[in-house]
Amino acid sequence: HFHKQSNQTLRINMGWFWADKPSQDTFKATSSFTTPSACPIDHSKLASSSPTCPVKLNNDNDEVLNPLNNMPMAISSERAPGQRIKLSTERTISTIPRGESEDQGLWEYPSPQQMLNAMLLKGKGDGVPEDAVESMVEVHNFLNEGAWQQILTWEDQYTQQTKVEPRLKKFTGRPHDLSPKARMYLWLGQLFPETFNTIPPFDRHDWTVLRSCGRNQGWKEVRYVIDYYGAPDDEETGMPAFMLDTRPALDNLTNARDRFTHWAYPLWKKAMGEVRD
Repeated sequence: HFHKQSNQTLRINMGWFWADKPSQDTFKATSSFTTPSACPIDHSKLASSSPTCPVKLNNDNDEVLNPLNNMPMAISSERAPGQRIKLSTERTISTIPRGESEDQGLWEYPSPQQMLNAMLLKGKGDGVPEDAVESMVEVHNFLNEGAWQQILTWEDQYTQQTKVEPRLKKFTGRPHDLSPKARMYLWLGQLFPETFNTIPPFDRHDWTVLRSCGRNQGWKEVRYVIDYYGAPDDEETGMPAFMLDTRPALDNLTNARDRFTHWAYPLWKKAMGEVRD
């Protein structure tokens, strides 16, 4: 059971991948996911010179670390030993702006071959059907696009002021660290299992977003926390579904105010009769 934590909790119907057109209540991206596009979630250090995912760096040797376990990884696009199915080495370009300037382009997602190589290197590739890897990459990319769209919604008030879109500086995976909010909802789930979620998120990410201070006036770094939950399969299609709970971290008064306003404003509108049940 999932408590409606906020309207930023996104339920994503994975059947979207196979539908010609998403339904009105399905998450919509600003551009098509069929556009060839990686990560704010790089699961590897990619061998090419093209931009890779923003992951936590080792302070001693600056090796890029796997965000799932903070272990150094150098993943190639070569076919794995014993691999039976040829997987694509083409990387997809995301819709997520990279770094502080437009000439840094967009983040790229790992290719299916890189994803398989990463799983094998981590010892998590056994039993994974090779013909399922491309779908796994699509889900991976889709969830990150969904997280970015939620961040854009949070940032919209600032974007309207500066007329400058936010950008993603870096990303850190923290799958073993429960956020305070996730911990609170699990505690409430023990007391009220019919109302609150009783299953922890399967992943957590911290994204450092660059918020413009005004055109050519620099950037402010804003940390966002994203909890990824599994959700009941879609009743109509049977496709798996996910919920993303994306919000600014409580690092400062501005973020705290934004979170309170984001929660309180819909309640105020409902109380004033502007929103019907």
